[in-house]
Amino acid sequence: MGRMTILAGGVLLVLFAGLDTVYHGRAVAQKADSQASGEWVAEIEKIFIRSEDCKQCHDRHYEEWKGMREQTPDLKTFGRVDAALLHGTALDSPVFKTVFGLWLQTNPTLAQRTQCLTCHAPAVTVFPQYVDKIGGQVLSGKVEVEGIGCASCHLINAVSETAAPPPTFKLKPGKVLYGPYAEPEENLVHPSSQSDLYRGANYCTACHFDKVKDVTRRDLPGEILQGTICQDCHMEPSTGSSTSKRGALTRSIGRHWFRGVVIPGLLIKNRNLQAEWMPRLDLELKTSPTAVEGTILVRTGSLPHSFPDGDPVLKQFFLTIVLKNAQGQILATEQKRFGLSYDQILRGPIPDPLIKGGITTRVPFTLPLAAEATPASVEALLTYALIPEPDPKLKGKYLAALKTDKERAEATKLIQEYALPRLLTFRTKTL
Repeated sequence: MGRMTILAGGVLLVLFAGLDTVYHGRAVAQKADSQASGEWVAEIEKIFIRSEDCKQCHDRHYEEWKGMREQTPDLKTFGRVDAALLHGTALDSPVFKTVFGLWLQTNPTLAQRTQCLTCHAPAVTVFPQYVDKIGGQVLSGKVEVEGIGCASCHLINAVSETAAPPPTFKLKPGKVLYGPYAEPEENLVHPSSQSDLYRGANYCTACHFDKVKDVTRRDLPGEILQGTICQDCHMEPSTGSSTSKRGALTRSIGRHWFRGVVIPGLLIKNRNLQAEWMPRLDLELKTSPTAVEGTILVRTGSLPHSFPDGDPVLKQFFLTIVLKNAQGQILATEQKRFGLSYDQILRGPIPDPLIKGGITTRVPFTLPLAAEATPASVEALLTYALIPEPDPKLKGKYLAALKTDKERAEATKLIQEYALPRLLTFRTKTL
């Protein structure tokens, strides 16, 4: 018995020693991973200084960029305000995490992953070796590196002179920060330089490239918008100082929350905007004994906007055509979808959206008639969704990759909300 006790004790000691070695090894590995993460993030932040550092002097712009002055339920839940994502949440938003996660299940190449992150985390243009590390943080929901911050916008000093491939901005890594002012005040923090680019539409369309016909133009086309640029509406004009320094020069400044003009008050206030912005439908019809054929004309005014929101590749539009008889009974129906599925995103040229400023799109259709059916009217309904509806297999694959039931429930709810079609406009024409 004594020998057995000694033997058992020896086995336990060896077992505990082994477990201690395993757990100690894991702890060391976790610490090393943490240090490694801190090292590459710190490397990025030597060039792309964190916006919290800019807050010391530019507290007003920081609070607007962060959304601290607009604590709405939407902002707290989704990182959005008035249906538009704040730039400060472009990388760590649950919306982007879900869409990015779904898209990764389609096995995009490294070049495609880099192109996707270039607008959400411009630092990858300087540090392409960290694309997958940044992507991993997005999927984990614990983003350490900053996405679109002060430095990532104010290190831009040029844009491409050609329209492709998007995005078209060019960064100049260094200590100089660029902006619109001709005579920036000297300071001990960073040198500044004036760039006319910050007063041009081509600065914004470097990422929001579906908004205008020509992303290389500084001005917006059309008589209504002559002399107007994106910043006039999306960076609400104000007067004051861009710094919190006492005695700093007071001048015209723009707010840094980049709100969308989907705010009802702005639409009511600006009737030209209201009239030109919303798409309209016209119907050209021809009836035969066996079918009703026709063309739907989707007309958009001269404003540069593709509706809705700032994303240039995810939006989906649906044209639903319904044929009815005099009693309101449906005789035939057809739906046409416009937009990319997840496995098509960044796999080739990015098509223009159905709704684009100054463009009329003609959509043909044919609705078959059953024998003895008497058609009386055709209805055309235009709806949109903010993201593509994933097919069941892709959705299931992504949800299975999530760690907890809570994450799966949140992702499911988000997909349902953002992929849900919403009404834009409709038109009915009698035969």
